[in-house]
Amino acid sequence: MPVLPPAIWQLRSRPLNLSQTPVIMGIVNTTPDSFSDGGQFLDPMEAVDRALQLEAEGAGILDIGGESTRPGATPVPEIEEVRRVLPVIEKIVARSSLPISVDTTKAEVARLALAAGAEIVNDISGLTFDPRMPEVCAAAQAGVLCMHIQGTPQTMQQAPTYTEVVTEVVGFLRRRLEELRRAGIPPERVALDPGIGFGKTAAHNLELLRHIHSLRDLGRPLCIGHSRKRFLQKLLGRDVDERLFGTVGVSVAVALQGAELIRVHDVAASRDAITACRACLPEAWGSAGISLGR
Repeated sequence: MPVLPPAIWQLRSRPLNLSQTPVIMGIVNTTPDSFSDGGQFLDPMEAVDRALQLEAEGAGILDIGGESTRPGATPVPEIEEVRRVLPVIEKIVARSSLPISVDTTKAEVARLALAAGAEIVNDISGLTFDPRMPEVCAAAQAGVLCMHIQGTPQTMQQAPTYTEVVTEVVGFLRRRLEELRRAGIPPERVALDPGIGFGKTAAHNLELLRHIHSLRDLGRPLCIGHSRKRFLQKLLGRDVDERLFGTVGVSVAVALQGAELIRVHDVAASRDAITACRACLPEAWGSAGISLGR
């Protein structure tokens, strides 16, 4: 029998109800060089306005990032990342009740963001790049989004190699759950992300997306971050600004398989498509949806 993830993800100061899934994480990058929206929201007020727009479109979480993690991206100094994200988080907290996620691999950035009101640390390294990150998240009782990556953003797409990608990603996430528990972060505070596009070929990404059930068998909420990513170019032949429809197609596919969290740039498009699909195929949701692909 599959292990079904619980309907609650415990965040820093509140539980997040995942019984009406998926919850959509709206992406706001305050960076000049992110692969898709780099340079669009460098001004803090423009970033805040974008976050509030995503809330109006149906986002359930706002994910704020200050360092590009696209393939080959140059690392950003800690002080610059703080300068980019902290004013945005402070202003969103004053204007929105949605939980805020900070997308960072740096413990000090996470600490300051959590002190400013963020609820979640979204770490692409699975809390491995900065050895202080588990301690910071445990002390703040933060919600944690633990992702798989092979390599670093500078190296991850050079030659990603797996013997069996689903088994290896599931194994990594299972080990990290136990390691985080020993570091003082209980499983109820952790959601998992297989890291679509982070050290994977297009074929690896598709294999993971076809095996959502294997990832959900870990018993924790599952987040899929596929928005506008390069594998869609391989699949569809579309440039980054032409990948909305492909992104929406994947959103519906993983929602049908039971993914609890979907991280996208275009919230309204994925939200509307999932809502329409649910209305047409209500039997495909709930327990029926979980078994798809078995």
